[in-house]
Amino acid sequence: MSLLKIARMGNPVLMRRALRVEEPASPAIARLVGDMIETMADAGGVGLAAPQVHVGLRVVVYFVPPSRTEDGSEVPLTVLINPVIEPLGTETALDREGCLSLPGMTGVVRRPVRIRLSYQDLDGDRLEREISGYHARVVQHECDHLDGILYPMRMDDLASFGYVDEIYSQTVNTEEEEQEPAA
Repeated sequence: MSLLKIARMGNPVLMRRALRVEEPASPAIARLVGDMIETMADAGGVGLAAPQVHVGLRVVVYFVPPSRTEDGSEVPLTVLINPVIEPLGTETALDREGCLSLPGMTGVVRRPVRIRLSYQDLDGDRLEREISGYHARVVQHECDHLDGILYPMRMDDLASFGYVDEIYSQTVNTEEEEQEPAA
């Protein structure tokens, strides 16, 4: 396995639509997935799409930690090949997102709460499931990379976009100011 270089915002590979994988069970795809998993773990991410490692194919790896699921259970490492997502219902939610291709940045993005996900696995089998909450958010974020979309392009209000350390330090400072009695 190898660590791969992560493309950052501005790199043309992140702006192109990725190509369909014709042979999901091929050794080349298995190697790519292994390298993506190692790269994601090394970078501390929860998801990674092939275009983020300079490969224009429709491949995603992700997991969801127990702290981010509704019932406290972990969504294990999952490989999506040629994923297709479909929103279910009209309910949307706002939440803060980050991205390995925009290191140190964060912004608030509105996304559908529930989606239907269909994809192929490493054996080439077609699978389908319905997912919701943070799990659905992670999948939508990573699948956007397959279509040349970065999360700032989905933001309703760019005022929420900024550096993680600045935004969270301002949140802490604001909370401290609200708690201090007036002189």
